[in-house]
Amino acid sequence: MPSNLAVPSKLASKAGRPFALDPLFRSVRTLSGVGDKTVPLLDRLLGGTRIIDLLWHRPVDFIDRSYEPKLAQAREDRMGTLNLEVVEHKPNKRPGLPYRIIAQDDTSFIDLVFFNARGNYLETQYPINGNVRVFGKIERRLGKWQMIHPEKLGAGENTKTFEPIYPMTAGVTHKMMTKFVGGALPLIPELPEWLDGPLKAREHWPDFAPALRALHNPQGEVDLMAQTIFRRRLAYDELLSNQLTIALVRERERGPRGRVFPVSTRLRPVFLKNLPFELTQAQKTALTEIDADMASDTRMMRLLQGDVGSGKTVVAALAMLNAIEAGAQAVIMAPTEILAQQHARTLMPWFDALRIPSAILTGRHKGRERDDILAGIANGGCRAIIGTHALFQDDIEFHDLGMAVIDEQHRFGVHQRLQLTKKGAATDMLVMTATPIPRTLELTSYGELDVSRLNEKPPGRKPVDTRLIPLPKLEEMIDSLRTQIKNGTQIYWVCPLVEESELLDLAAATDRHKDLQSRFGDTVGLIHGRMKPKEKDEVMTAFADGKLRVLVATTVIEVGVNVPNATIMVIEHAERYGLAQLHQLRGRVGRGTAQSFCFLLYHPDCTKTARERLKIMRESEDGFLIAEKDLELRGPGDILGTQQSGVPEFRLADLSAHGDLIAMARDEARLIINKDPKLSGPRGDALRHLLYLFERDRAIQLLYSG
Repeated sequence: MPSNLAVPSKLASKAGRPFALDPLFRSVRTLSGVGDKTVPLLDRLLGGTRIIDLLWHRPVDFIDRSYEPKLAQAREDRMGTLNLEVVEHKPNKRPGLPYRIIAQDDTSFIDLVFFNARGNYLETQYPINGNVRVFGKIERRLGKWQMIHPEKLGAGENTKTFEPIYPMTAGVTHKMMTKFVGGALPLIPELPEWLDGPLKAREHWPDFAPALRALHNPQGEVDLMAQTIFRRRLAYDELLSNQLTIALVRERERGPRGRVFPVSTRLRPVFLKNLPFELTQAQKTALTEIDADMASDTRMMRLLQGDVGSGKTVVAALAMLNAIEAGAQAVIMAPTEILAQQHARTLMPWFDALRIPSAILTGRHKGRERDDILAGIANGGCRAIIGTHALFQDDIEFHDLGMAVIDEQHRFGVHQRLQLTKKGAATDMLVMTATPIPRTLELTSYGELDVSRLNEKPPGRKPVDTRLIPLPKLEEMIDSLRTQIKNGTQIYWVCPLVEESELLDLAAATDRHKDLQSRFGDTVGLIHGRMKPKEKDEVMTAFADGKLRVLVATTVIEVGVNVPNATIMVIEHAERYGLAQLHQLRGRVGRGTAQSFCFLLYHPDCTKTARERLKIMRESEDGFLIAEKDLELRGPGDILGTQQSGVPEFRLADLSAHGDLIAMARDEARLIINKDPKLSGPRGDALRHLLYLFERDRAIQLLYSG
C-alpha cells in the first residue's frame, strides 16, 4: 500500500531528486515577507514549510472587484469598486462613534465609515481632494450611500480584479497569503511532460505549470469547481503518482515466486461437515478466488471485504487450512486484544476439533507463558497462531509461516503489515476488513491487492429494525427497555466519550453506566478503551455469558465482538458518528435469528448532513452503499477513521468528484510498468519528476533499490 509521507532529504539526495524541482522544495523563508514568526504559522496551516506546500494550498473562494459602477447607477448591498475624490473628514466626536470620510464621484456622494480608527492614519491615506480607489459593500442608510471599512486599492497585487481567498489560520491574513502565493507562482518550473500525448489532447488539458498557475488565479466561481480542465489535469497528475506507486509496489511484492498450497482435501471436508450452517454463495465465490491464488506460484495478495455479519472469519479459517495441511503455519492478526480474543474463541475450538495445535499471543502474555508460546511458534509445534501487533516484534520467529491473515487492515500501518509477511518466505497474504470500502478508495488505497467481496448475510438473519429517536424522548425509551431486560434481552448502549467533557455536551459512558445501574442494578456493565485488557475481557465474557443484560460502551465494541443474544443497540448522540462507524456498531446486533433493533438517539438541532446520515441508516443495511454515501458526505480520510488507514491525503484530487480519473490513472500506470518497469526511458524520466513532485517515497525507494 502506498505511503504519502514526504521524501526525506537524505533519500532525495541519494536517489537524485531532479534538479528542475529544487525551486519548489526551497523553504518559504526565501519568499519576501516570510519571517521567523510566520514560518510556524504556515507549517500549521499548510502541513509543511516549503514552496510546494504553499502551491498545493488551494483557494476556496475569490474576491470579485469587477463591478465598478458610478454611484448613481450602483446596486445596493453589492460588493463593488468605486473611483472617488475625498471631500471632507468628519472625526468621531466621542468614543464609540465612527470616523466618517465624505467622498464623491461625478454622480453622487458616499460616506466611508471607519470604527476604532486612528485619525492621523486616515488623513494620510485619504487626503482631502485626493483621488482614491476603494472596494467594499455599497449600502444605503438613511437615504445616503455608505461603505463600511472599505479596502483601499493601490498599485500592486491589490489592483487584481479577481483575487483568490485561501483557508486561513490565526496570525496569517488574507493579504499575507496573497503576497506569499504571488511570490511562489513565478518559481514554478517548466517540467518535462509525463502525460500520454493522446490522452492529454483528448481531455484538452494544459501543461502542468499553466494548470497550477490557473489554480491560483480564479476568474470566476466556475474556476473553483473540481471539473475545470486545469483542476482535472492536476488531479490526474496526483492520482497517476498514486497509481504508479501502487503498480510499483504490486510488481515488487508479487515478484518473488510464491509457494503452492493446494486446496485442503483432508481438513476442509471435516471442517465444513462440523459447521452448523451452509456457506453463502458469496463465501463460496471468495473461497474459490483465494484457493486459486494459493494454488498458483504467485504470492497471494488479496483483500477480503465483508459487510458486518457476512462470515469473513469462516472464509479465513478455510484458507488457513490450505497452508496448514501443506505443512506450513498460518497466522491471523487482529488490531485489538478484544478482537484477538474473539477470534480465539471462534477459531480455536474449530482447530482443536481438527487436532491442529493453536495458540494466541497478545501483549498481555508475559514471562514463562510467553516464552512457551514463542517456543511453539519457533519449533513448528504451533501451526495456527492468533494474535495482535505483538506478532510484529523482532524476537518472534516462525518455523515456516506460509499464510498471514490480517484483520481490519486499516487499523495497522503499512510497514507493520510488510513486517509480518517478511517473517516467512513469500508468505501468502489475506487482508480482511469489515468496513466496506467504496470502489474509488479500493483503487487508491488497496490497488495492489486483488479484491473479494462478501455481500450476503448467512440465511436466517433478519434485517435490523433501525429507528431514529430524538434525545428529549430518552426517558421514554429507557422505560420501554425495562420489559425487554426482564425478558432476558441483552442491550449494547454506546456513548461517544469516556468522561464528561466541558467542551462537548455529550453523554459520557461512565455517567450513563451509573444512571442505568441505578435503574437496573448490577446487570449493567461498562467497557471502554482506558480499561486494562484483563478488565475488558472480564466484562465482555460476562456479557457474552449472559450475566450482564446491558453493556455500556464506547466504540471499543465497534468491530469483531460477537454476542448473538444481544438484539438491541442504542447509540447515543448518533449524529456525531460517520455512516461507516454507525453501520459497524449496528452490526453488533442482528447476529442471531431473533429480530434486532438499533435506536439512534440524536439531538434535534443537528446539522442537515447529520440528518441525511441518519436517514440513510434508517433506510439501508447495505454496507457498500453506505460506504459510497459516506465518501460523498465526509470525504476519504474519515471513512476508515485513522491516520494509519493508508488512505492518501490528496491535495488536488477529490475522490468524490474525480472518480472517473482514478480508473484512467490505474490503467495508465499498469501500462507504464508493463512497458518500462524501471522508468528508465525518456517518458520514465518525466514520470520520476512526477513521483518526486508528489513525494511518493515508497515508489522512489523501490526504483532505486533495484
